Amino acid sequence: MSQDPIAQRQALYALLGDLPERQRPIAARVICEQEFDGYVLETLDLDLNGIERVPAYFARPKGRVRNAPTILYNHAHGGDYVLGKDEFIRGRAALQAPPYAKVLTDMGYCGLCLDTWNFGERRGRTESALFKELLWKGQVLWGLMVYDSLRALDYLCTRPEVDAERLGTLGLSMGSTMAWWVAALDERVRVCIDLCCLTDFEELIHSQGLDGHGIYYYVPGLLKQFSTASINALIAPRAHLALAGNYDGLTPPRGLDKIDAALQEVYAAHGVPERWRMVRYDTGHFETAHGRAEVLAFLKTHLG
Repeated sequence: MSQDPIAQRQALYALLGDLPERQRPIAARVICEQEFDGYVLETLDLDLNGIERVPAYFARPKGRVRNAPTILYNHAHGGDYVLGKDEFIRGRAALQAPPYAKVLTDMGYCGLCLDTWNFGERRGRTESALFKELLWKGQVLWGLMVYDSLRALDYLCTRPEVDAERLGTLGLSMGSTMAWWVAALDERVRVCIDLCCLTDFEELIHSQGLDGHGIYYYVPGLLKQFSTASINALIAPRAHLALAGNYDGLTPPRGLDKIDAALQEVYAAHGVPERWRMVRYDTGHFETAHGRAEVLAFLKTHLG
């Protein structure tokens, strides 16, 4: 495959199935606006894909906000199809308190979180049934999820509160995977932070861990062209923090070793070794207090 990152991004995107036009118009409607836990929370109805509406939350600090650093926050899976975007404002057991909407707005940031396909207000089908329906239509569930996230960045860039030059993305588990896919595909993301799901595909197969991920995760033909490390290399030289647990079955330790070694080499070749950081803990699939501190410090350093 070509080593040209533009060509690689095009090839990666092409694996995501039949997707709506990338430049189709976006529409947004504010359902309500309220003060929530010391910040302003907008409940939004977004038309990102022309197929189904996308409920979302936009959180911003109180008062007049302009050109603030902004995070696309990606919620986790965890088998909880009800929680969805509410993770952003209410948290979940695998995350530290307070929830990230509160943390980010206290830092002076804005944040956006979508209900991804089949979660929150978009639930009602089983994940398996949706995957099968889309497969018949030549579509990929993960592709539609990623598409919505890319269009969410387009939407953020239209808002006066948002500094389009200081965009980041983060999440845990499924949200972690979304963070590094979106950052790999879209250079507008200046900072990527993934918690507990930087999974080496080949090592996941070797460890017999494939069923640990939902069926949404699987992209036809991906391993013919890409490894986890080669996708993540497309984020360089932009800042990237990965947090992982050594006892997490979704991220086999040998795979973490491989990815870390590969990305150290990539970032060194770009002359910015400090922009790649992997921090590992002797824990499982959850955010630790120390990990939360690492996240906040990394954001302050690289996003301001």
